[in-house]
Amino acid sequence: MTIAGPRMVREEHCLDEQLSWWDPDARCRLVMSQPKLDPQLWAEYGRGAVRSYRRHGVECALDRAAMDSGDDTVMFFVVLDSADKVVAGVRAKGPLACAEESHSLVEWRDQPGRDAVHKMITDRIPYGVLEMKSAWVSDETPHASAVADAVARSGVHMLALLGVQFFMATAAAYVLNRWRSSGGVIAPVPATPYPDARYQTKMMWWDGRTFIHHAQPRQAAKILTEARAITGRPAAALGR
Repeated sequence: MTIAGPRMVREEHCLDEQLSWWDPDARCRLVMSQPKLDPQLWAEYGRGAVRSYRRHGVECALDRAAMDSGDDTVMFFVVLDSADKVVAGVRAKGPLACAEESHSLVEWRDQPGRDAVHKMITDRIPYGVLEMKSAWVSDETPHASAVADAVARSGVHMLALLGVQFFMATAAAYVLNRWRSSGGVIAPVPATPYPDARYQTKMMWWDGRTFIHHAQPRQAAKILTEARAITGRPAAALGR
């Protein structure tokens, strides 16, 4: 596997160029970048997120100001088809300085489990926490399952690039079932009706030391192969 682009400068949380590689399962190009580095690609990702969330009637769940500015996004990931059209993506907010920066506290406002969510984030802040937001996959992509798997793997790579230990995501249970393939674990807190009563949103955590023990074997193998090429670290050093 060949990765185009340099590796992360962790001290500055800054890439010189985007990272990209071909995924033969999704038959797409996978790209890791940052909003200021790739403003056009960031805008295309954002437009796709708006279309996808609007189609499913949950556009209100998007932080449009953050999507427009990109200021709270340390890194984003997109999937490009053979025509270089963005067909999926996700963004990482952080590393969080405190629990109050997490949108999850808005989602659990006035709900059982809000204090537990706050504590889980606070306890992990010293080790580094990313919050994955605004994930979407086009309904029209012919290899949607493999594309979704690629999106699910992206957070693990961001942990390695940024040198943090944890990332988390919140979504309806049926969405997180796809994401858990990369080693996420559902948090033991009550679901919240967010963005409205149609949904039971839950929280999932990934630990950079232990995700490999929870990941599906095929996903684990792909994570290790991709991570070794992206970070230059031996596969045996990951997931411990």
